[in-house]
Amino acid sequence: MKKHILDLSVVSNEKLGDKHILVKLTASSALPEMRPGQFAEVRVDNSSTTFLRRPISIHFVDRSKNELWLLIQLVGDGTRKLAELKVGDNLNLVLPLGNGFSDPQPGQKSLLLVGGGVGIAPLLELGNYLKGIGVQPTFLLGARSGKDLLQMQAFEKVGRVLVTTEDGSMGEKGFVTNHSVLTKESFDKIYSCGPTPMMKAVAAFSSKNNIDCEVSLENKMACGLGACLCCVTETQKGHKCVCSDGPVFNIKDLTWQI
Repeated sequence: MKKHILDLSVVSNEKLGDKHILVKLTASSALPEMRPGQFAEVRVDNSSTTFLRRPISIHFVDRSKNELWLLIQLVGDGTRKLAELKVGDNLNLVLPLGNGFSDPQPGQKSLLLVGGGVGIAPLLELGNYLKGIGVQPTFLLGARSGKDLLQMQAFEKVGRVLVTTEDGSMGEKGFVTNHSVLTKESFDKIYSCGPTPMMKAVAAFSSKNNIDCEVSLENKMACGLGACLCCVTETQKGHKCVCSDGPVFNIKDLTWQI
């Protein structure tokens, strides 16, 4: 898929609690083709400490408004500079990068999308895409507490939303792999993104129950093009760059102990 370097204009920059922002961007021409699970490398201007672009998952593409959404966790000077963006400011992105989630195979009608923390970001666009091809997704989203759950209304517009929180303040108490839906219903395919321990638990459940499963890895990245080799992960076929060979991998291709 062709890569583009674009200056996009900020439509809105909404603060979501203390740790996240939702940035909506638009372009003067139609946004390029993108697959769910791909990401952008975002240039951070006016920062004396941020020299490399920041990899950010593509959260949602609203073709009716020609908007691209980025859900960003504020973790350092670079992302905090992005929180200072104002309406009308330009943001330079390289996109789309990496390989996204694959389409369900014929017969895979019951799909579960499992996310934790800011790892929920690529799942909104994935769910919207699946809905568009006639497959209704179920979301299973986990967080430490109810206040840490993000974009719930946006997810509810796309599909059924189930929730777990570690403190029990919303949904079922526990981790995503503790949710009762996993024992009450069967799924044909699972897609997941979030903290590595969570994804490994989801992968173990999928493997045990012979369910096709894809995960989106969140290794640290620099170039986003497979040149610097800082995001390498071990697979069944040797070491692969998460930014260019992934970030999405089928769990059968990984070397996780599952």
